Amino acid sequence: MTQRSYPLFKYLKNDLPASIVVFLIAVPLCLGIALASGAPLYSGMIAGIVGGLVIGTLSKSHLSVSGPAAGLTAIVLAGITKLGAFDVFLLSVVIAGGIQLLLGFLKAGTVAYYFPGNVIKGLLTAIGIIIILKQIPHAFGYDKNSEGDIAFIQLDGDNTFSAIINSINYIHPGATIIAIVSVLILIFWPKIKKVKLFPAPLVAVITGILLNEVFKINGNALLAVRNEHLVNLPVASDLQSFFSQFMLPDFSSVGNKDVWIIGVTLAIVASIETLLTIEATDKLDPLKRVTPTNRELKAQGVGNIISGILGGLPITSVIVRSTANINAGGKTKLSTILHGAFLLLCTAFIPGLLNKIPLATLAAVLIMTGYKLCKLSVFREMFSKGKYQWVPFITTVIAIVFTDLLIGVSIGLAVSIFFILRGNLKSPYYFRREKYHEGDLIRIELAQEVSFLNKASIRLTLEAIPEKSTVIIDASRTAYIDYDVIEIIKEFEKIIVPEKGIRLILTGFKQEYNISNSDHTFIEQPAPIAVIDKPARPHYELLKELNIH
Repeated sequence: MTQRSYPLFKYLKNDLPASIVVFLIAVPLCLGIALASGAPLYSGMIAGIVGGLVIGTLSKSHLSVSGPAAGLTAIVLAGITKLGAFDVFLLSVVIAGGIQLLLGFLKAGTVAYYFPGNVIKGLLTAIGIIIILKQIPHAFGYDKNSEGDIAFIQLDGDNTFSAIINSINYIHPGATIIAIVSVLILIFWPKIKKVKLFPAPLVAVITGILLNEVFKINGNALLAVRNEHLVNLPVASDLQSFFSQFMLPDFSSVGNKDVWIIGVTLAIVASIETLLTIEATDKLDPLKRVTPTNRELKAQGVGNIISGILGGLPITSVIVRSTANINAGGKTKLSTILHGAFLLLCTAFIPGLLNKIPLATLAAVLIMTGYKLCKLSVFREMFSKGKYQWVPFITTVIAIVFTDLLIGVSIGLAVSIFFILRGNLKSPYYFRREKYHEGDLIRIELAQEVSFLNKASIRLTLEAIPEKSTVIIDASRTAYIDYDVIEIIKEFEKIIVPEKGIRLILTGFKQEYNISNSDHTFIEQPAPIAVIDKPARPHYELLKELNIH
């Protein structure tokens, strides 16, 4: 609900190991997405560096990590092909960034509040399943498909499942051994309490490199992992060669209408993917911090402008890297910034060392990351919440796995809206304000059905309640309250109420909502002077009539 600030280096012992993990995962993803997009390999690294250093610094998100996104691969590939030159395409990236910056100032980020929690959880679970399925071939040493591709129909002609079947025919013994050893390290290393400063993924990567070097020294051609199964970062002979990889956009093409069409397309898709990732990342945050979405759009806009000017791919907040950051113990945005610094320093000075990392080791790291997103406990939790939660959840999971992120989320959202509209046809929610001589009292009465469609106005109303107010939230008439609304009320109770010195009275909540009803019988109940009972009022009208500024 509110954004709490933390000193940048307060959690260095957590953020430093997490940044190393994210950096190791980001390297092959940046390269793989650039390769799949038909762009120069360094363009992916530039986008990763800008995502870490620039967006990481400007964003108010503590845990999300930005970089080149697999969800934009098809758009980038089509854009480069249509425009005929990569430097012309870079102008589209700059334009997309400018549009995102404008959207941030227009406060378009509030659209994120309308994403229902069951769809967001379905997104996270589906991404976990996809990560596991996509990385199984890499763990076997079958690296035909580029890293970072999350679409069901792959660019190499296979689909997610046929790639796994084909990989069985191309199992590389050395890569498989390295993957198995890496998984074992990832499982058991965290149990050794004295070595927490050395993250398990880093240990797995070092072990994978050493194992492969042993295979090579022994001259075992069967086990030695060849270059095509290793990280393949371009090696610059010196700093001048490194910086020569940076490319300026062709500003002379500003009058080309196709440049603008691609720029607008990139801005819309990148913004939606970013807002989805931000909402999902906030759900995973152990400290339950909420990212200001309008500020995030501005940060993404500046990042894309800079990435385009330097020769980088378009950037979004990325769920895989953000999830890896959280699982590795990241606490603040310092981990994101450091990962960007590591990308810059290592690609400039030690690319040869990075090129010794087996892709099978990184596949093991990603598989464990995916497992944490799609545990069976997540399915049990969603099924226990009833059909209003689990049907859109399961639909979202299946749709994303068999299509792609945006199509799958759209299908899940449509199913969620269908269920909710059935309930909302019966009765909306409304607010009521009562004024007493002793002071103002704000009363929020929830009607028979309260859905995620009411989520944005309720969140914005609660955020705007003045300090020292008395607030009654009455659910005595309510038959159903969406899980998202329950979460907002709990966050309001735990965070905003103590921070603003608000007196909160909760009444009428059923036991299943896990909200304690507080005693409010001592509150005098004179007749109200104003009643607001119109359906689903826009939040700005509600705030005006509640005298909330």
